[in-house]
Amino acid sequence: MNVQDLQKVLQLVEKFNLTEFGLEEKDLKLSVKRGSLPVVPTLPTVPVPMPTVAPSAPSGTLAGTKAEEKNVFVIKAPMVGAFYVAPSPESEPYVKVGSAVRPETTVCILEAMKVMNEVRAECSGEILEVLVKNGAPVEYGQPLFKVRTSA
Repeated sequence: MNVQDLQKVLQLVEKFNLTEFGLEEKDLKLSVKRGSLPVVPTLPTVPVPMPTVAPSAPSGTLAGTKAEEKNVFVIKAPMVGAFYVAPSPESEPYVKVGSAVRPETTVCILEAMKVMNEVRAECSGEILEVLVKNGAPVEYGQPLFKVRTSA
């Protein structure tokens, strides 16, 4: 099992809100448990705002009913984490305003508990706006990008 496979397992645990997950294969035994274990903060600590979006928010939606927002898809954060536009500080951003995207296009990374999670566009179109600054904390369901779709 490589790091990417482990990231996929952790994403599934997060996506389905599982408290326990186990996997056994030949020489591999993996057990993931989430719960209310005490967390020891590291210094410096930064206050984290409480989520204001309902947990049932879809990962992306068409924007409001305004005429100028017609055919605009909003890519939303699928989890809480730190928002990064590129895989490293020296790298070019995955996308920027004007970039063409497809559903499988990686648009950013959300770092949660030292795990880098790639966020996909989930639609085809053109990036209209980046709604979050690089390095900023984001909440579950928070809008990240606006994408003009063709449909």
